[in-house]
Amino acid sequence: MHSKEAAGCRLCRYRRVQEKRPDRDCLNGEVTVYLTLTFVLFVSLILALVESASVQMAKNYRRADMNRALECVFAEYQKELLENYDVFAIECGYETGTYTEQNILDRLSYYGADMENEIERIQLFTDNSGELFRDQVGKYMKHKYGIAWADKYLGNVSLWKNQEEKADEFTEEEEKQNDQLKDLLGEQEAELPEEENPMQHVAELKHSSILELVLPKDKTISEKQISLQEMPEKRENHTGYGAFSDVEPEDGTLTSVLLGEYVIDHFTDFTDGPKGGELDYELEYILAGRESDKGNLETVAKKLVMLRFVPNYIYLQTSSTKQAEARAAAGTLCMAEDRRPQVNQHIQRDVQHALHLTAAQGILLAWAYGESVMDVRSLLDGQKAAITKDDTNWQLSLSGLMKLGTDEDTGTGMDVQDGMGYKDYMRMLLFLEGKERMSMRAMGIIEKNMQSIYGQPAFRIDYCAGRMEIRTVCNLRRGIKYQYRTYYGYQ
Repeated sequence: MHSKEAAGCRLCRYRRVQEKRPDRDCLNGEVTVYLTLTFVLFVSLILALVESASVQMAKNYRRADMNRALECVFAEYQKELLENYDVFAIECGYETGTYTEQNILDRLSYYGADMENEIERIQLFTDNSGELFRDQVGKYMKHKYGIAWADKYLGNVSLWKNQEEKADEFTEEEEKQNDQLKDLLGEQEAELPEEENPMQHVAELKHSSILELVLPKDKTISEKQISLQEMPEKRENHTGYGAFSDVEPEDGTLTSVLLGEYVIDHFTDFTDGPKGGELDYELEYILAGRESDKGNLETVAKKLVMLRFVPNYIYLQTSSTKQAEARAAAGTLCMAEDRRPQVNQHIQRDVQHALHLTAAQGILLAWAYGESVMDVRSLLDGQKAAITKDDTNWQLSLSGLMKLGTDEDTGTGMDVQDGMGYKDYMRMLLFLEGKERMSMRAMGIIEKNMQSIYGQPAFRIDYCAGRMEIRTVCNLRRGIKYQYRTYYGYQ
């Protein structure tokens, strides 16, 4: 009995152990399923990575195609424009005389970017009054001369502005003096004599042609003229679209200085002689914007006279000798009993004194104007005028003032070696001129010269582009579309 019970107990224990131990075949099956799933996931990951890399590679190829094509398009810059005016631009008309952006898209396809391309933004030279033109000019001038070069001119900026303000102040003072003199004479129903009267003589000169006063005897004036309505400043131009705030150029005092120097380097003025373009006095046109060389030179001559008026009048206010001469001349005019007895006999002493002082001041103003005429003669003759005046470089006597503009006028103006020449004053006037107007007029001259001198009759400055962004949509494969943007601009 005991042996049977023991055997039964061993059997029970064996069964319990077998129940706790897993089936070996079942265990192997689970491992196989696990490894299979892991392998599938791993292969899926590998295939996904390969597909992603393949798609990314396709994208990179498309971007490379567009970058290469866009660089090729921008490499087709207008050659004559670069050679003669040192600025880059694509001429969107491609010498056809018709502006169309399809030309650019066709060229992109030609260079391998045969996809759905659309110009999303483009900037032309005439946009924003020549902003892109000024940007390129500034970069070119910095590259040519360096920033340190501009320091010597930036230091004069405040002096140039001050001289312009002083010219305006003195002009207003002259008008007040004339009005005061008229009032004093009107109260007494008196008149100053016209003969030997510097004020009357200068007033008559101001109503005559300024060029007859300042032009050197051996110089002739160009008769060339243009139609202003054909110039970019006046006509309706093609315009780009889209903001380029992310690449906005510098546009401050330095830009004005650099633009002015660029204009002096690339355009002719009265002292340079003719170049063969539609205007000979290109700098004068940029400053004045009139249709003829004569009109532009006349406007600039008037500006020069007013700029020279400032140092001349300041000197007269500090010269006791010149003031004494003016008072003596005023006394002679006010006391001319044989011509206007009422001036001496019927006005009160205080009124006579005020009249005397006002007349003396009027003579000083007239004298400063006459000296300014002599200075501008020097400038137009290629000489230099003194920056400040003193007894050694003052040119015009009061008696010489009365001969100014007459047959007895033979003065040619003094050449002061350490003074300022015509181009120096052009630099000052260009800075004082608004850079937007200066840019548009400069581009107008460029357009005319490209047409008449450099063999590009269909050229228009408002067809010229310098910045562009293209939006592209392309098919990669299996219906996958890729959209991206490509920007390019001349730097």
